[in-house]
Amino acid sequence: FYRHQFGASLGGPIWKDRIFFFGAYEGIRQSQGDSNSINTPSEAARAGILSTSPDPIQLDPEIKRFLDAFYPLPNAGVLGTGDIGRYINSGQQVTPGNHVTARFDHVLSDHDSLFGAYTFESGSNTSPDRFIAKRTINQSRGQILRLGHTHTFSPRLLNSFRFGMFRMVASTGNGLPGQNPLAGDTSYGSVPDHTHARIRVPGLSMLGAGVDGAVMYDFHWTSIQAYDDVSLTKGPHALKFGVAVERMRDNIAAINSPSGEFSFNSLADFLSNRPSSFSATLPGTLLGRSFRQTVVGAYFQDDWLVRPNLTLALGLRYEMATVPTEANGRLTALRNLADPAPQVGGSLFSNPTLRNFAPRVGFAWDPFHNGRSIISSGFGIFDVLPLPYEVHSGELFAAPFFLTGNATSLPPLSFPTGAYDIALQSTAGFSQAYFEPHPKRNYVMQWNLTTQWRLPKDIRLKVGYVGSHGVHHIFRVSDANIVLPTPTPAGYLWPYPYGSGTRLNPNAGRIPAAFWQGDSFYHALVLSAQARIRHSLFIAGSYTWGKSIDTSSGSIDGNEYSNALSSPLWFDTRLNRGQSDYDISQNVKIIYSWQLPSPRWTSGVAAWPLSGWQIGGVFEANTGGPFTAGFGGDPLGMQS
Repeated sequence: FYRHQFGASLGGPIWKDRIFFFGAYEGIRQSQGDSNSINTPSEAARAGILSTSPDPIQLDPEIKRFLDAFYPLPNAGVLGTGDIGRYINSGQQVTPGNHVTARFDHVLSDHDSLFGAYTFESGSNTSPDRFIAKRTINQSRGQILRLGHTHTFSPRLLNSFRFGMFRMVASTGNGLPGQNPLAGDTSYGSVPDHTHARIRVPGLSMLGAGVDGAVMYDFHWTSIQAYDDVSLTKGPHALKFGVAVERMRDNIAAINSPSGEFSFNSLADFLSNRPSSFSATLPGTLLGRSFRQTVVGAYFQDDWLVRPNLTLALGLRYEMATVPTEANGRLTALRNLADPAPQVGGSLFSNPTLRNFAPRVGFAWDPFHNGRSIISSGFGIFDVLPLPYEVHSGELFAAPFFLTGNATSLPPLSFPTGAYDIALQSTAGFSQAYFEPHPKRNYVMQWNLTTQWRLPKDIRLKVGYVGSHGVHHIFRVSDANIVLPTPTPAGYLWPYPYGSGTRLNPNAGRIPAAFWQGDSFYHALVLSAQARIRHSLFIAGSYTWGKSIDTSSGSIDGNEYSNALSSPLWFDTRLNRGQSDYDISQNVKIIYSWQLPSPRWTSGVAAWPLSGWQIGGVFEANTGGPFTAGFGGDPLGMQS
């Protein structure tokens, strides 16, 4: 690991007591080594000897060709029954970045002042895939413009107006050659003139597609914002109120699986070349979408000094958002999961934000009137708006604008070629989008209770409890088009024999779905302490012990986290209740800094390079995240 961080800044008055300027540049050049562990077929499996088969399996020549080209032999032992082994490798992640900022402040008079600020930043991240076969580069460039005017009507009345524009251009998923030149060889491709397809086999690490086969996005995001805030002090009341408006322009182009994706139901099926499904982007796909949305908000807050040692905070916020639209009418969604065809154009769903009134209340109490002990608490409701990112994963890859050919029940030996021709003949089974037509209001209730003490010798302690409850969270499912079970007194029963059921919508392929049916709970104990010793040594630490529980953790996709289920059971969300995918129950962090004393014998010019040095450090440790054990393939026969 190495990181070079450098920069410079310059500031000062342009017109004395009137106009001031400040500018800065910061550059970062970072390279970090990453280690990976992947699951790959063992030597025995490559010889056709599997623990699940009493007789040796005849290894298919095409599969052997791919094993030799892309799946390394294990170098860290075998797992379980010996069919799969671990291979450990390492690669380098390179991250350069540049950041420039400039600001002007102009004092017009004793009552008026202006400011303007501009920020530019660019960066990229280049990293190898888990097999170290190719590299992927993500690039971004952002610009922020801010303007503001402050007018002081009186010592007790102040108005502040701000205008801002944020522009971000980014591209992700672009492939570059890596350590394996065969990742760019089109002779391994399943789609003409493309590199090899993505391959999913239960128990093995997913083999990502070749150099030109990853999921690729181009983002052009513009946010235009305006705010006006008023502060008024009247007796024991410090009043604040204001309004805000934001216009979002989200232009995005995406392509999914240009090289295709194969799925196998088992390692035995993979070795004998019996694929279960294949999907790929078809010719004629329209890649670009232009989403638009407006958010409007207003708030009122009163910090009321009830007594010299007691302050109440009372507030109310209203915030609504329009339903995301598309500038060219390219919206499509099923109104019911079983509909034979989607509705094109119109609104994706009804607006759940029109009554988003969110109260907040809190207090701070000094029980001993000495400023050394503070007890505080608060409660608030915070709305979660249905923003454009929540419709991306459904809309960007949905027919009729984006066509994904799906081939199921493939004949043996159709890997790597042969399946694409079957997918080309797809006249139905395209991927569709579904959004709950009438979503409920999505909000989070948060509360806390904290005590703080300032002890002698500048020692500070804090003990607190924080909690939250999320209601009607978005519940993402990568594919809602499954074979549904039958409820019985003993539980849910899937059709038997295996594979005999019918999917919910036989006219559609994969249906990424969004239901506003999720919920979440969080409770935590928070401890912190800090002390300054002899004015030169500072040390602080914190400890959190909590638990997060929900029915679904992803807001963009069902498998947003690596330990998530891609399609949680949407027909009964209670079945999914458990630890959040991101739950870290315990975390401890300690930071310190020591101001080194200056040598007493230095003076003059020699004192400058030898004075002002500081040593600091950070230590952090936490427990691991949860995981869910599962069976590979399709053990319930959901045909998903």
